[in-house]
Amino acid sequence: MAQFRKWTHLFLSNYLGVFNDNFLKNSIIFVALGWQLPGWLNESQLISIVSSCLVLPYLIFSPYGGRLAAIHKKKKVFVIFKLFEIPVLILAAIAFYFQWIYIAILSVLIMGILSSMYSPSKYGLIRDIGGKEGVSYGSGGFEMMAFLGILTGTIVASVISDTYSDQLFSSILMLVAVLGYFVTKKIRVAEQPVELTDDLKTDPFRFVVATFRFARQSRFVNSSVLGAASFWLIGSMVQMNLIIHSARVYHASNTQTGLIMGCAALGIAAGTYVAGVISGKQVKKGLIIPGLLGMTLMLALLAFVHLNWYLYIVAVFVTTFSGGLFQIPNLSVIQQTDLGRKAGDVFAYLNIITFVLILLGAVLFSLTTKYTNQNSYAVFGVIMLVCVAVGAYFLLVSPDYRKETTKLLNS
Repeated sequence: MAQFRKWTHLFLSNYLGVFNDNFLKNSIIFVALGWQLPGWLNESQLISIVSSCLVLPYLIFSPYGGRLAAIHKKKKVFVIFKLFEIPVLILAAIAFYFQWIYIAILSVLIMGILSSMYSPSKYGLIRDIGGKEGVSYGSGGFEMMAFLGILTGTIVASVISDTYSDQLFSSILMLVAVLGYFVTKKIRVAEQPVELTDDLKTDPFRFVVATFRFARQSRFVNSSVLGAASFWLIGSMVQMNLIIHSARVYHASNTQTGLIMGCAALGIAAGTYVAGVISGKQVKKGLIIPGLLGMTLMLALLAFVHLNWYLYIVAVFVTTFSGGLFQIPNLSVIQQTDLGRKAGDVFAYLNIITFVLILLGAVLFSLTTKYTNQNSYAVFGVIMLVCVAVGAYFLLVSPDYRKETTKLLNS
């Protein structure tokens, strides 16, 4: 508990921000289907568009976010952009009141822009608070709170959508936004000196190439970036498919769908926390292969077997729990590597690769549902193949991952 206390404000700030992002996104998905929508906008397309709006800005603005984390105090950057979120969420509340779908989607896009600008600073604070020996625990707790935010944001959005109230929706958005701003201001951290430089590569492609070359100087960093980004590709496809699968196969209500999506988030939160505890003051790269294997086996079960409702919940939980085990070693490798103030650029680089893969996941989801008549079993099969491909990369790229897995299992 004493160890958790020094992280409290950073963890809580991350939770509140992720809660509002997912509460807003899922409220649009659940509630806006009852609005007067354009004829071209069906359920699958709305899910893909709203999800993409939270990630597209990372492809453009991450280099700026990385540079801000290098030349300014990271906490200051974080606090300023949390303040900017408040008027954006007021705009979202107005859009819901008048049922303006385009303005609602625009508010999600702006939230994505703000998040992309402060994300490198937010992640960079983990090592500043915990030091090199605290990165595994800090990363585990940080990711756990993120997925608890996904869990509660999704559940609250689904419950409110069944008994919708404009006043309640707006109150939740504003309360969480204001609380998030003040909690962020309370973060206590001793940061490294800022890096005064005019070296700013605004072209995302050039930025990625330059940062890839820099990261290549440190062992495992580029592999961990790919691993951490692949986790989000897999997770985003699972999240989108749970909405379709729960409704079509199990005829679930919005509330039931929200609960199963919340169960998925709870599984990731549990997996990330357990990975952080197992790792302690070290980075346990040996968790990567078991995590991928667990996801692959559970996705095969979901793809090829019609489970009853309760076994479906268990399978979803185990799938996402395994994902949490897979994710934390990747993030911890990046955090533990001595990158100095260049850590901001590396986290921006991670964001760009992550959201390129998330967009790829959205494309795979859209194409699979389009050509299989929204067959959610087929989507689970595609996600399973992605896990197999990622596992093959880690097993083939270096014998160190196999050695680490064997060492962990033997211990």
